[in-house]
Amino acid sequence: MSELITAELVDLDLSAETKDAAARSLAERMAAHGRVTDLEGFLADVAAREARMPTGLDGGIGIPHCRSAHVTEPTLAFGRSASGIDFGAPDGPADLIFLIAAPAGGDADHLSILSALARQLMDESFTGALRAVTEPERTAALIRGDAPADEPSARAPEGEARPESAPEAVPEAAPGTASDALPETPSEAETAPEITPEITPETAPDAASSAAPESPAPPAAPFRIVAVTSCPTGIAHTYMAAESLAKAGRAAGVEVSVETQGSAGFQRLDPQLVADADGVIFAHDVEVREKERFAGKPTVDVGVKAGINRPAELIAEVRQKAERGEVSAPARATARGTAPMDKDAATGDGFATRLRAWLMTGVSYMVPFVAAGGLLIALAFAIGGYPIDKAPSVAHHFLWTESTSWAALFFQIGSVAFGFLVPVLAGFIAYGMADRPGLVPGFVGGAIALTVNAGFLGGLIAGLLAGAVVRAIQRAGVPPVLRGIMPVVVIPLVSSAIVGFLMFLVVGKPVAALQKGLTDWLAGLTGANAVILGVILGLMMCCDLGGPLNKVAYTFAVGGLANPNEGSLKVMAAVMAAGMVPPMAMALATTVRGRLFTTAERENGKAAWVLGASFITEGAIPFAAADPLRVIPSAMAGGAVTGALSMAFGCTLRAPHGGIFVVPLIGQPFVYLLAIAAGTGVSAALVILLKGLCRPPRTRPADSPADGAAEDEAEVPATA
Repeated sequence: MSELITAELVDLDLSAETKDAAARSLAERMAAHGRVTDLEGFLADVAAREARMPTGLDGGIGIPHCRSAHVTEPTLAFGRSASGIDFGAPDGPADLIFLIAAPAGGDADHLSILSALARQLMDESFTGALRAVTEPERTAALIRGDAPADEPSARAPEGEARPESAPEAVPEAAPGTASDALPETPSEAETAPEITPEITPETAPDAASSAAPESPAPPAAPFRIVAVTSCPTGIAHTYMAAESLAKAGRAAGVEVSVETQGSAGFQRLDPQLVADADGVIFAHDVEVREKERFAGKPTVDVGVKAGINRPAELIAEVRQKAERGEVSAPARATARGTAPMDKDAATGDGFATRLRAWLMTGVSYMVPFVAAGGLLIALAFAIGGYPIDKAPSVAHHFLWTESTSWAALFFQIGSVAFGFLVPVLAGFIAYGMADRPGLVPGFVGGAIALTVNAGFLGGLIAGLLAGAVVRAIQRAGVPPVLRGIMPVVVIPLVSSAIVGFLMFLVVGKPVAALQKGLTDWLAGLTGANAVILGVILGLMMCCDLGGPLNKVAYTFAVGGLANPNEGSLKVMAAVMAAGMVPPMAMALATTVRGRLFTTAERENGKAAWVLGASFITEGAIPFAAADPLRVIPSAMAGGAVTGALSMAFGCTLRAPHGGIFVVPLIGQPFVYLLAIAAGTGVSAALVILLKGLCRPPRTRPADSPADGAAEDEAEVPATA
């Protein structure tokens, strides 16, 4: 392989004034030597990487870098600027600029060389030598490691050199103070006296000399830290942060073991090393892989540049957390698998709390399908009227100038989107329980729920079954030879077969029988008191929010439109009015008493106004899944009021869907809207009252750091 850098790729008199100009000047050298095939394309990749995070580092260093398809082999170009160039470092312009180019599929050997360079940049003698060297050949040799860095380091090049004394000021600061400079060199740390919990190099000798003879008696063990560093490109910052943390650890008398998750892959820290660690530091700008390994320990979580610029402060912070007993990632999060919703579970979370989290995972992925499909269907009814659901496929018949063709198009797109609701719900409930292996059986089970008319509740059951089956398979002992094919062959095959069997032969039949029985029962009530029928229909529309009972009531109402009479049109009006109440009531409640709801629920409340007005009862599912014991009874009460009033007022409706978009098709529209408003007010008042009086206790520690779910839980106030 070619040398990473040659004399031709060195510019000791870089005249560029901006970082873009500097990158272009150095990239042109690469292109001239065949290392870059498309100059503009490569520079665009460099600029894109720079836009994600500035590449300037403290100490006068700029490291623009990227992985690019326009690079033939890993290459480094170096420039030295007399005036300095701003690369976004906190301490000012950079005079040492390294342009690092890695091919999209760079091999591990070259990437290891690049990581070694990144570590060298943390060595003041190396950077000092680069500021003093006067020959490009010597510069290239220094960077490649072919020449020692100590010979020319005593003298800086002409002009004022960047002061190299800044790092010596760090030891004078207490461990908790912020500093962007690096700690003292390892040789200085080796001569330091015994470390005490709040030692500084300045005071350590006095403390050691004045201590009683017994004081040097052995401390149990040095404080041990495991760290993970990673950056978006995985070339420079990753390894520089690792070196910086290791040096700071040596200076503080702390054992620091770092796992670099870079472009060349990562080698996991020994599990025993992780288990014995007293604290964890994550210095990363991309997701830490296999983060659950570090659960249950005091943790500091920062960006990768903090690991480079202030390692001593991070070490001090994690020690302070350990002294206070702060544990940010509960150990139990890994005890039951690696499901996404289990990773963030608090120590006190029971099955009910985890069940809610699993259900919310499915619902959160389902809601966009509800919004897209439901609004398209409502728009179709508004444009084309209620018969639009009988229109032929637009794939075979579509006239650009006819509004009915556009209405049919919207209806058919919306229907397709709605068809994904149950499979997506089931698939992502299983994902919340068992991670990616749960997706296949979850989607399969959800699709079967549609096939057997099990609806929303069938999807819930399918998702829970799929997650449970996958978790059981994951716990089963398998020979090592099979572990590689478990995620892609064994788990999908076995879990899909089991879930399919249960859904077709165990779950589907009872749910289908329940639907038929309810349909027959409703048909027998058609001659009964209209208000009582309205109450029953309202309760059914709101009790499972789009599930089997909701669909039975809706199917009953739509079936009456085949041979419409005044009674069947009243039933259709009552069903749609009641179905609009739950999402609108939740939207009103989040508006009136937002403090009783999480941030996510308040955001869902904004969409629920539109969903409810469009007769998309599923818009209330996020609220019901999160708090079913308070939300569902409240929704049922409001739905019953609305259904009864609609029937009492004698309102009629000829459209099977559409919400407020089909008001022109409603008989007595003003009192119809009054009935909806009354039911919405009743439901909103009840849910506010129940949440205020029966607020669930907070289960997460107040000082637990922040992921979004924990913060949302904490926002529920102590009193109404």
